[in-house]
Amino acid sequence: MATLTTANRVVVKIGSALLVDRATGKLKSDWLKSLADDVAWLKGQGKDVILVSSGSIALGRGVLGLPAADLALEQSQAAAAVGQIQLARAYEEALTPHQITTAQVLVTLEDSANRRRYLNSRSTLRTLLRMGVVPIVNENDTIATDEIRYGDNDRLGAQVAVTVGADCLVLLSDVDGFYSANPGIDPTAKRFETITEITPEIEAMAGEGISGLSKGGMITKLLAAKMATAEGCAMVISEGSAMNPLKSLENGANCTWFTADGDPHTARKRWIATMKPQGEITVDDGAVRALNSGKSLLPAGVRHVEGDFGRGEPLAIRGPDGRKLGQGLARYTAAEAKAIQGRKSAEIEDILGYAARAALIHRDDMAL
Repeated sequence: MATLTTANRVVVKIGSALLVDRATGKLKSDWLKSLADDVAWLKGQGKDVILVSSGSIALGRGVLGLPAADLALEQSQAAAAVGQIQLARAYEEALTPHQITTAQVLVTLEDSANRRRYLNSRSTLRTLLRMGVVPIVNENDTIATDEIRYGDNDRLGAQVAVTVGADCLVLLSDVDGFYSANPGIDPTAKRFETITEITPEIEAMAGEGISGLSKGGMITKLLAAKMATAEGCAMVISEGSAMNPLKSLENGANCTWFTADGDPHTARKRWIATMKPQGEITVDDGAVRALNSGKSLLPAGVRHVEGDFGRGEPLAIRGPDGRKLGQGLARYTAAEAKAIQGRKSAEIEDILGYAARAALIHRDDMAL
């Protein structure tokens, strides 16, 4: 099981009720500073950290003086537009004293459903992490409608964790774990320390959230757990209102861990291997040797390209004898791949007219 100190890449989901005082609509600055201390603690151990943060609507509501009751769509979007600025500034001010650079990343459900947008999001997030940045991810409530919404940041957190290949997802919540019943109603409810499989019995125990600001109940947390654990990412639900909530978690605070099915790297390879190919690439002997040694597939090693595929779609990789070697995700369209096959990477820009990626299929996107 992953823990915060054994994980390499950690995604932390933060609910509105933890960040924003319900009565005043103001940011809980002291709590946020303590979270920033925790993020710096994790970064100091060489870990990548992404924060998936609710709070834009709750903050914007307070600034605009909107009621605590449910808002009309246009009011929520207006509140989000104001609150996103407040939220980004708050994280920047909290993390800057630790010499940590932040970035705001706003997404909608469409961004993960659309293959091209998904790949762009993944590339951006991974680049930010390589540069030592802490991305602050939130749903783009300013433009999102019901048809393109995640609707809760539990599942958004899981999607981000899967996208970046995280091995630990932390849901900081208003409850300290998963219970057999709603502990706010049933005093006999028992908390699970560890859940290794989400069975129908576990699903039947899920209730709804008890916070006035947080939308995600236990049902959404189970959906997040299913998504994350299937892709090799362990998930934990922990009560987050205490100061330094991540250090508290590591020091034994009440929580529920959902164990992962393997690791993110293996899960991703398994996923790629089961996809239906949309085209084929035949490579030469030199490319076969390179692939078998763990290298990416460069255009120079490609002898033939077949099919009509787009960027990010799965391709079968075949050796010179026609034997299938594996599958991978294309970094170019079919037309682009045909134009650069057999050519050196340094020639790609002259051929396509723009600077592009050296590999036609990167080793991280390949299952042999």
